[in-house]
This record gives sequence, structure tokens and C-alpha cells, in this order.
Amino acid sequence: MSEQNNNWERGILEKLAMSAIQEQRRARHWSIFFKVLTFGYLFVLLFLVMGWMGGKAETALGGKHTALVEMDGVIASNSAASADNIISSLQDAFKDKKTQGVILRINSPGGSPVQAGYINDEIRRLRAKYPKIPLYVVVEDMCASGGYYVAAAADKIFVNKASMVGSIGVLMDGFGFTGAMEKLGVERRLMTAGENKGFMDPFLPLNPRHREFVKQMLDEIHQQFIAVVKQGRGKRLKETADTFSGLIWTGQKSIELGLADEMGSVESVARDVIKAEDIVDFTTREGIADRLAKRFGAGVASALPGFSSQVNGVSLR
Repeated sequence: MSEQNNNWERGILEKLAMSAIQEQRRARHWSIFFKVLTFGYLFVLLFLVMGWMGGKAETALGGKHTALVEMDGVIASNSAASADNIISSLQDAFKDKKTQGVILRINSPGGSPVQAGYINDEIRRLRAKYPKIPLYVVVEDMCASGGYYVAAAADKIFVNKASMVGSIGVLMDGFGFTGAMEKLGVERRLMTAGENKGFMDPFLPLNPRHREFVKQMLDEIHQQFIAVVKQGRGKRLKETADTFSGLIWTGQKSIELGLADEMGSVESVARDVIKAEDIVDFTTREGIADRLAKRFGAGVASALPGFSSQVNGVSLR
């Protein structure tokens, strides 16, 4: 009888021990589950804040508003200030039925004349399509060269007195290494099909014929730039010998020269000019993933044969 009692007690103890172990396992599993869930939530929240998802930072408002689009940095096909990004943002801003006016805030040293030209053309198209919606440019620190190429299409340009405005010119820059190569005893072996295929090669002496060709090309693009500025500014432009020389002026001086119209900020233009204080940002934001993909793609392309560049491209900077 005593042995049976011992067996019974042992069985009870074993069941209790197994139940306790199972309970601990269940508790540990739930703990891991909730930790993973919390980590996943924080991960998504973090990358939403950091811009991983990209998209537009648009705020939903019930009433009429001023639409804001930002063009910040160098204007290039692979930058945040690319024509694709800016045009998409402007189109969304104009299409919104509650938009009373559009502000394009520019802080750019310039960049690609092609990208700037695309944006300028689209601004003029949108202004013609939506004649009741004005588009104003507000300059922050800088609106130079390609940045001004874009700004010239606006109804008005507002500046700060210390903003940098202008630099209406074109450049193509590069380097020459022939002297260094001679000192190092390095021989350049370049084989081409086509007498001008080695055009502006930095490892060869500058060909006078190539120099003249580049000068003519830059002059042609410069004249295109000048025509865009004259078309956009019209009679407001007070042309001088220096207007299209590539010089840059303060915001105060740019108003005197007719390159800009008035002093103003995004807030003051929205409040006092457009008469819609609520501002909705329609700017297309590139996420971290987008930026990494572009940089990775550019890096791979530059490493492949045939993708190397001998000289920097033409730039409105």
C-alpha cells in the first residue's frame, strides 16, 4: 500500500513538474512573439520617419490651401531635384482641386540644362492649362544657373535680401594630366574609330579644334538659356552688360535687375499673395531604398567598360 502511495505521489509530482515546464515554454514563446512584434513595429515606424518608403509628404486638409513643391540640391537625373520628381510633384499640386496657388521653393546651385529645361517647359504648360492657379518661386539660399533656368518660368520670383540669384551661364569642366604623365613616364594608348572619338580626352594635349567646337556648343546652350530668361521675365528684366555673363547677385540686387520681383518667404507668399495660409507639401520624397539603389546602380555603371566619362558633362552651374 505504501509503495502504491509513493508511485501515486511521484506521478502527481511529475505531472506538476511537466505542467510547470510547459507553462514556462508557453510564456517564453509569447514573450518572444511580443518582442518580435514590438521590434517590427518600431522598425516600420523608424523607416517611415527616415523616408524608407519615400512618396509624398502630403498633409490632408479639409479646406483650400497653398501647394508647396521643394527643389533642393543639384538638378540631375539621379538626384532628388530630377525633372521626374519635380514634374510629378508639380502635376499633383496643380491637379488638386483645393490648390489656390503653387509655391516652388528653390535652393539649388544648378545642374543639368536638359533636366532644368524639362522642368521649365512643364511649368509653362501647367500655367497654361491651369490659368487660375498661379505659380510662384520662393528662393532660399541660392537659385543659380539651372535653378534660375527653372525659376524664370514662374509668375513671380520671391527672394530673401541675402539670397544668391543668377549665374546665367554654361560650363564644361575637366582636367588635363599630360604633364604629370610625362614626369611619371606613363604612355597613353588610346585607339579609336572616328577622328574625334577621343574628344576632350584628359590624358591627351587639348586639340585646338576640339576647344573651338566646345566653345560653339556652350555658346549655343548659353543662347538657349538667355532666350528662356527673356521669355520668362519679359519687360521686368533690366538687361545690362553683366546680366548674362555668369555673375551672381544678392536677392536685393536681383530685384533691382529685374531677375526677381519681391522679398518674400513661403509663409508670407501663402498668406499675403495666394491668400491661403494652409500649406500642403506635394514634394516627391525619395526613400533611403531609392537613394541606395541609384547610388549602387551608378557605381556599377561607372565600373563597366564603356561607361567611364572622360570629362564632366555640360552644366548650368
